[in-house]
Amino acid sequence: MAKDYEIARARMVKEQLRDRGISDERVIKAMNVVPRHLFVEQAFWPSAYGEKPLPIGFDQTISHPFIVGLMSQSMNLSEGAKVLEIGTGSGYQAAVLALMGCKVFTIERHEKLAQKAENVIRKLKIENISFRVGDGSIGWKEKAPFDGIVVTAGAPDLPDSLMDQLATGASLVIPVGTRKSQRLVRILKGKKMIDRYDMGDCSFVPLIGSKAWESEALGK
Repeated sequence: MAKDYEIARARMVKEQLRDRGISDERVIKAMNVVPRHLFVEQAFWPSAYGEKPLPIGFDQTISHPFIVGLMSQSMNLSEGAKVLEIGTGSGYQAAVLALMGCKVFTIERHEKLAQKAENVIRKLKIENISFRVGDGSIGWKEKAPFDGIVVTAGAPDLPDSLMDQLATGASLVIPVGTRKSQRLVRILKGKKMIDRYDMGDCSFVPLIGSKAWESEALGK
């Protein structure tokens, strides 16, 4: 069975990453190693390496592999980079970044989801990941500045709080748009100006917080 997942993972890397333009070898290597199926419920293991998001509870999802690879590559991270992730979710994105050699700080607003993700990562003996439960839209000021920030939920706009915590010369990757549909953008922070690069359509769950969407229940 383990061999079957290795084969599925290798196919995922070839068809969903390399064939679609993901060329950063550290991203490729990490995603060829991290057992993605362990980050979803066992019922979804047969679909874990497919090209689609999967539910992980609390109305949250694990992004499909290409998006994880694209976001990881787009930050142009160096070995040892300090990265902030907003939206731990399953923990898969954090695990990939950690195996790329980054020091990861990840925030999740659902305590049970964060604990589940941490348990999986600890069992896999993946290090260099610090967890926090709270409002990700305000970031993690005490650990700033960051060499990269990745937001795995859709925001109505760029949170100023996150931009303030981004190091000069670093990139923030974030889906921006409505609750149901966004554009994935990379923001490069310069000394005097900010460059914005559009990477295409995407659809993430909404980013809930004081600097993002205020309330799912009220539809704000």
